[in-house]
Amino acid sequence: MTRVVLTILLPLLAPTAIYFLWLFAFGRAEDRRAPWTWLLVGGLAAAALALVIVGVGSGGPRSGRYVPPHVEDGRLVPGQIVPQGAH
Repeated sequence: MTRVVLTILLPLLAPTAIYFLWLFAFGRAEDRRAPWTWLLVGGLAAAALALVIVGVGSGGPRSGRYVPPHVEDGRLVPGQIVPQGAH
C-alpha cells in the first residue's frame, strides 16, 4: 500500500495540493476557480514520471530464467530471476 501511495497517489495529487497551498497563501478572490484540466494533466504527468522512475530504478537482473516460488527443505523460497548460466 505504501508503494501505491508513493508512486501513484502522491504524484497524482501533489500539483493540486501545491496549487491550493499557493492559493491559500497568495490567492485573491478572483482566483478561486481552479484550473482543473491543468491540475489533472500535471498530476498524471507526475504519476507517469514516478512509474517510469520506479520501473527503471528497480534493481536486479534484466535477463535470465525465472524460477517461481517453491518449497525447498520445508521452507518457502520466493520467486526470483536467475542469471543465464547459473544453477
